Amino acid sequence: MKKEFNGIPFNELPILYIKATKNNTLIHATDAKYKAIMYTSCRLEGFKNARKKTSIAGQTTGIAAGQRLLRRGINTIRVCVKGIGPGRMTAVQGLASAGVNVVSITDRTPLCELGPRPRKIRRV
Repeated sequence: MKKEFNGIPFNELPILYIKATKNNTLIHATDAKYKAIMYTSCRLEGFKNARKKTSIAGQTTGIAAGQRLLRRGINTIRVCVKGIGPGRMTAVQGLASAGVNVVSITDRTPLCELGPRPRKIRRV
């Protein structure tokens, strides 16, 4: 038996991707077949230069994305977060405060396991 949220199966819920870089927060939403629904970023919400990297800019972007989704009639979503920027979790909080029901939060941040090869040993 599959879980349903507002009558929609989990696999068919829209997915909202949050990319939190150290200088900006990018949010785009797709439907279950990965067709783009909407896109927004801190710059599109009016933050310029160094203010794009603040957590308040991430929260404002999350609120704006949530309002756009609600206007389209989407009120239940899945969230995938990528990156470790300051707007990472505040964007999710902004979505929730806008009235969007967040069903699951997935972290897709890439982690390198071994890192780069070390320098060769210096011989004197």
